[in-house]
Amino acid sequence: MENNKDYNPDVLNCIANLSNDEVFTPPQLVNEMLDLLPQELFSNPKARFLDPFTKSGVFLREIVKRLDVGLANVIPDRQERILHIMHNQIFGIALTELTSLLARRTVYCSKYANSEHSIGRFKTKEGYILYTPMQHSWQNERCQYCGASKEVFDRGDAAETYAYNFIHTNNPEKFFPNMTFDVIIGNPPYQMDDGGAQASATPIYNLFVEQALKLKPRYLSMIIPSRWFSGGRGLDMFRKKMLSDAHLRSIHDFFNSNDVFPGIDLSGGVCYFLWDRDKKGDCEITSVLNGKTTQMTRPLIEKGASTFIRFNQAINIIHKIWKYNEESFSTIVSSQKPFGLRTYVQGYEKSKQNDILLYSNKNADKGGEGYISLNDVVSHKEWVSMYKVYVSRAYGERGDFPYLVIGKPFFGEQNSCCTETYLVIGPAENANDAKHIITYMRTKFFRFLVLLTKNTQDAPAKVYQFVPLQDFSEPWTDEKLYKKYNLSEEEIAFIESMIRSME
Repeated sequence: MENNKDYNPDVLNCIANLSNDEVFTPPQLVNEMLDLLPQELFSNPKARFLDPFTKSGVFLREIVKRLDVGLANVIPDRQERILHIMHNQIFGIALTELTSLLARRTVYCSKYANSEHSIGRFKTKEGYILYTPMQHSWQNERCQYCGASKEVFDRGDAAETYAYNFIHTNNPEKFFPNMTFDVIIGNPPYQMDDGGAQASATPIYNLFVEQALKLKPRYLSMIIPSRWFSGGRGLDMFRKKMLSDAHLRSIHDFFNSNDVFPGIDLSGGVCYFLWDRDKKGDCEITSVLNGKTTQMTRPLIEKGASTFIRFNQAINIIHKIWKYNEESFSTIVSSQKPFGLRTYVQGYEKSKQNDILLYSNKNADKGGEGYISLNDVVSHKEWVSMYKVYVSRAYGERGDFPYLVIGKPFFGEQNSCCTETYLVIGPAENANDAKHIITYMRTKFFRFLVLLTKNTQDAPAKVYQFVPLQDFSEPWTDEKLYKKYNLSEEEIAFIESMIRSME
């Protein structure tokens, strides 16, 4: 590396990423979010800014830097200007005791706001970056505020409880009484271990957004996982509220979280948004995908859709498909547990007379097959004797496109069933129809439309909602589908760049 005596790395870049639960924010990202705000705010000596989940203090530090420049003509004396900013304009609530010390060190140049080294000259050690140790409020083995598991987090004062101050109250106004904030901005914690199997976790970032809105700021900006676009565990109501809120004016969406947080892998990517209390209308969507950025101002919910369409390039494709007014493929996709059989059911190794074939991932060492009595089938027994298609209920991928999106569909013969590992497509009128369904599902066109609503590995029936139903008396290819829906070369190229061939 070339020796550069002027090289002065920002320490907050060096600690930007420590975990998937509490992701530290790089300064560059902070400034991109601050750029969304009306810049005249930084020339207003009365504007107030709050980071209610500060970690490194980087949001507050970058705000101070902008105010220092913006108020130079209003308060010419630099020392007086800095004191004014510290005592009247920036406020924070730390997540933990450690982050409170770190944030104060970043903003006040001292972990204690009243020390001789503090540039804030406060009378208290907290200054205006608050933190109070607290416990969760247990109710039926769960915290009534954040849903944390008592089994996991009820560990006394010896260890950090992660009972975050800002969301463990019904009255967030209590932290800074009689204050209103022009801007609430930051990067909240994303999830909490819920005590379930395989490091199961519950999203909590939605709680921070909802709590911040209670304070009625003029502007709200946060960076959060993009999984909320399609709902998910505990997020359905939050998703509904957000997507119906016309005050959401801007969303910057990154499909690959590494584009924002190097080294942090967040399934479904991340986004940051700007909410404006005093303005409403369509939302400006900026999408970053495979190194390319597109921008479009459009409704969060397109007319005729029930969910957010993530990729700007997909909008015109969807509109062309909707012109045909066809039924959704999701109408022939079963619900979870199509035959009422849980994942752990594996059946017998050898068939007995009148037994039926069982597909289960528990039988992976036997090609995924076992045998079961028809009497053990809990639901949809009538499907057993019919032709159908099976596809995995879950399929996950990471990294850059192109993706497969779904697992490989396979032919479901007569006298067969499956566990909840799979979904049933159909049933079909005959064997040929079932095979033609498979040709359709293998097309890039089909899987691209699934991708539009599939932000996690889970693939229930609803992820097929944008896929149009076809006539399955004939097989399907991408060429036939592109021609049918009159897709342009540019639209075809986008689909081809997103989806890889299914061998």
